[in-house]
Amino acid sequence: MQPWFPDAKLGVFIHYGVYAVGGAAESWSFYTGEMTHEQYMEQLDGFTASRYDPDAWAELFARVGARYAVLTARHHDGVALWDTDHRNLDVVRDTPAGRDLVTGFVDALRTRDLKVGLYYSHSDWNHPEYATERHPGPHIVPPNHYSHAEPGKEDPEAWARYLAYRDGQVRELVERFRPDILWFDGEWERTEEQWRMDELAELILAGNPDTILNGRMLSHGDYATPEQGAPLQAPDGPWELCLTINDSWSHRPQDRDFKSVRQLVRYFAETIGMGGNLLLGAGPREDGTIPEEQIERMEGLGAWIARHSDAVYATVGGLPAGHHYGPSTLSADRRTLYLMCFDTPRETVSVRGLRNRVERVTVLGTGAELGHHVTGGLDAVPGVTWIDAPGEADLDPYATVLAVELDGELDLYRGAGRD
Repeated sequence: MQPWFPDAKLGVFIHYGVYAVGGAAESWSFYTGEMTHEQYMEQLDGFTASRYDPDAWAELFARVGARYAVLTARHHDGVALWDTDHRNLDVVRDTPAGRDLVTGFVDALRTRDLKVGLYYSHSDWNHPEYATERHPGPHIVPPNHYSHAEPGKEDPEAWARYLAYRDGQVRELVERFRPDILWFDGEWERTEEQWRMDELAELILAGNPDTILNGRMLSHGDYATPEQGAPLQAPDGPWELCLTINDSWSHRPQDRDFKSVRQLVRYFAETIGMGGNLLLGAGPREDGTIPEEQIERMEGLGAWIARHSDAVYATVGGLPAGHHYGPSTLSADRRTLYLMCFDTPRETVSVRGLRNRVERVTVLGTGAELGHHVTGGLDAVPGVTWIDAPGEADLDPYATVLAVELDGELDLYRGAGRD
């Protein structure tokens, strides 16, 4: 794990590929029968990337407060977005785009000091030698002929050739682009031993020891990646929540179920309040432009982050559940609590179990100072700290943040009270 990652707080997850041509559900659309394999592959002819502007992407990511971005360099369909020497399918030779799309992405991010993440699927449902092995089960996703050999039809030599192809492509990504993150997927289709994860991790880290690996590298993962469902308790160690802006990872114009800015702020605040990052998904059109509805929501979240940056960057997860009715973060020196209030506070905001003396409370973004006092408490059990509710002029439309300055490092009571 690299020290930049836990403090990044926000990343952008770009699912970009030929599946955007027909508005398909990424590679899954032919795997699950949403469309035929022939229909899916016809999308190759319509993928132009004609308005692909990675500099505009990177400017947007930086403007909304993201510190890293992850691009689907190769999804489960096996279509590589870079000029690979390990051929199966790629946009350079097999689509009208006719060029490497990863290099521009990497260069644009690095120009703005953003960390570079590249997504790569262990699986390739179009590779002729992929479905030559079987996971011994149980299966997370029902297998079919794209992913698994029929019982008794396994071919170890063909599977070894597939792994050599995968390793060759991963080596290219490491050596050409030196990514800060390699974000793997598809791990559920084989065991760690079948994937030869030890050898793959050794290959990656020999090429770039600073590359961090997500949890889908199994025992070699550096951080957890819960997806779509927000965890109720933080995973052990560093982690990120992968979340779509609507219900789709890729561009699906029929999917109009967009989360509101208020909902995204809530997801983000709850995630960083548990010490995680939010990796927010966006799905560009086949021409490379990001839909306006997604840009609007990213900009809305980014504006909230800009108003409350002290509560976001250089912080760690805040109070455990029960101490404050909402998420919170804690400054790196552990002397300032940032309380997040999604609803308009009525009369007071309370903090329970706080042993520290509160020196000052202000509204982040406006600087308004709020009164506070303590009631109750007995012996080792502290009383409740009550903070006066901010006035209407100091309320944020999405989440109001109170900065609570303490007389020392945070000291919490976690007991059951006096018998």
